[in-house]
Amino acid sequence: MIKRKDKTIALKLRLSGKSYSEITEALGVPKSTLSGWFSQLELSEKARSRILKRTKQKSLEGLLKRNKNQTKLALKRKLTIQLKAAREIKNISHQNLLFIGISLYWAEGYKRPIIKNSREATYHPVSLTNSDPELIKIYLRFLREICGVPEGRIKADIRIFEHQNEDYLLNFWSKITGIKKEKFGKVYYGISKSSLNKRPFNRLQYGTIQVRVNDTKLFHRIMGWIEGIKKFNK
Repeated sequence: MIKRKDKTIALKLRLSGKSYSEITEALGVPKSTLSGWFSQLELSEKARSRILKRTKQKSLEGLLKRNKNQTKLALKRKLTIQLKAAREIKNISHQNLLFIGISLYWAEGYKRPIIKNSREATYHPVSLTNSDPELIKIYLRFLREICGVPEGRIKADIRIFEHQNEDYLLNFWSKITGIKKEKFGKVYYGISKSSLNKRPFNRLQYGTIQVRVNDTKLFHRIMGWIEGIKKFNK
């Protein structure tokens, strides 16, 4: 049962600027009861200011808590969707690898003909540049398993930032690719002019690698595969 002295204490607390929640917590009096007690109560400017400030603080805390919970839920949803999708990839067949490799080269490979003295050259390297180690690994599977490129014909160059360690990245890319370090050419520093000052310096954690095979016949074969895919869009 609510005692008379509780009402007296509650009124004093309210006049001092305490919120309904604070008073309920202190006295155990329901907010509905407090609402009846305080319906005709006139508060001082200081008390109203204190209550308003606390209300805003609680509102902010509630908003931050909701945002934090929403972030956790979004992360959980993301991981659940990605894990489910990853499990949908059971294996990569020979045919799958063929189309993956063609698509990668179509998107990332060097396809423009080499022009010398206003004429198209009769030689064309097969060349692909990227910064993603996993993409490079599967592209190399395409070269080795689908295209039958001998190991000794696969070469590489890397482009890195000035603050990065050349030896470390050479070892890193050699391990990722399975290409011996002596098959790597000169290490280039900096980034392309089109990217200059547009990317954070740490954006390309491993720099970029160019995988190159000097094989004109293979170049034209890959170009033919790409044309073969294009015809299904017509």
